[in-house]
Amino acid sequence: MLIYLRVLKESFNFAINALKNNRLRTFLSLLGVTIGIFSIIAVLAAVDSLKKDIKGSLSSLDNSTIILMRFNFGPSDIPRWKREQFPDVSYEEYQSLKKSMPDLEAISFALGIPGGASLKYRDVTSAGVDVGAVTHEYYDIEAFELAEGRFFNEPEAVSGSPVIILGHEVATNLFGEINPMGKEIRIFGRKATVIGVMKKQGQSLFGNSRDGQAFVPANFARRVYGTTKGTVFPQIVLKPEEGVDNDEFIAILEQQLRNMRGIKPGEINNFFVNQLQGFADFIDNITGQLNIIGLVISGFSLLVGGFGIANIMFVSVKERTNLIGIQKSLGAKNKFILSQFLFEAIILSVIGGMVGLFVVWLVSVIATQFTGDFEFVLSPLNISIGLAVSAMIGLVSGIIPAISASKLDPVEAIRTGM
Repeated sequence: MLIYLRVLKESFNFAINALKNNRLRTFLSLLGVTIGIFSIIAVLAAVDSLKKDIKGSLSSLDNSTIILMRFNFGPSDIPRWKREQFPDVSYEEYQSLKKSMPDLEAISFALGIPGGASLKYRDVTSAGVDVGAVTHEYYDIEAFELAEGRFFNEPEAVSGSPVIILGHEVATNLFGEINPMGKEIRIFGRKATVIGVMKKQGQSLFGNSRDGQAFVPANFARRVYGTTKGTVFPQIVLKPEEGVDNDEFIAILEQQLRNMRGIKPGEINNFFVNQLQGFADFIDNITGQLNIIGLVISGFSLLVGGFGIANIMFVSVKERTNLIGIQKSLGAKNKFILSQFLFEAIILSVIGGMVGLFVVWLVSVIATQFTGDFEFVLSPLNISIGLAVSAMIGLVSGIIPAISASKLDPVEAIRTGM
């Protein structure tokens, strides 16, 4: 063990001397490894950051959550013209499912308001606000917190009371330092009283932060927009009880809605049952493909880097041929010489990899500053992968030069070096 530690120390010194004595040659040779590791870890870090941001946006909803609507999240075998003929889910269907669905923890009716809405307080207007018109149960489905006030209750939801909950950014835009609680604002051309303000969430990559949203009772919005198809996008959001078999739950849900709509056996559903778990799996699949594409492209840079390390080691073997002969004549075994050059190749490659990791870290810090709340993540796992790949490139690139050095004849090596 002590012998190999000594070899490692000597190899480290040789690697450092190679960097010092042949700076330009070593720099150009290690540049390939640096670029390759930078490319691989940058891709992994970017994809991890993207996945974290997307899943962070979905984290307020449980993966078991189901969204019932006439649109689907992913691709469909049903022709587009046929899908466009599907009817919207209705408030009455929500009420029926609420009474009849077993194993149901919570169910909410929601309306999507296209294009956003303008909210006004006195002379101040906040335009393009993403307004969610929902029933009171939505608060039990989605995990968002209120900084102050409360969510609307069942009587307010059923009667469509003119009350509103504001996101942090919307409240700040409208009221500044003024406490918004109990103040009246105008939305949809009508007055509504502020009864709650959500906690600050921070921006997401896709701009769907709760900070720029507001919530009103669904029946309040229904009185304004009615039920004309295309003006709003109704959906029924369901959360099964914990531990319930999702497939069985969905089968019962589909059958109940088919019965309500009078869909005959053999006819296709004229609605879509969207699962957040399916969407999360879809995101995992996409990010996995991005990782593979990035790794393949980065592999070419690493291939160049590997040739660079091999070039350094072949030159190093040639320059130290005399020294190798002397070591062998003094009793150094082949595996000692082999280990010496392998360690040197690995150390050189790891140095190049560490430079690449440092550049990724620097870029991630700068990028995070410029992108606001979107955070680029350089995880310990990615750092470990970078170092491991660097070491592997050094091992593979240095094996042939190391073997050639270990097989040198001591007499010929000393004579060649003279």
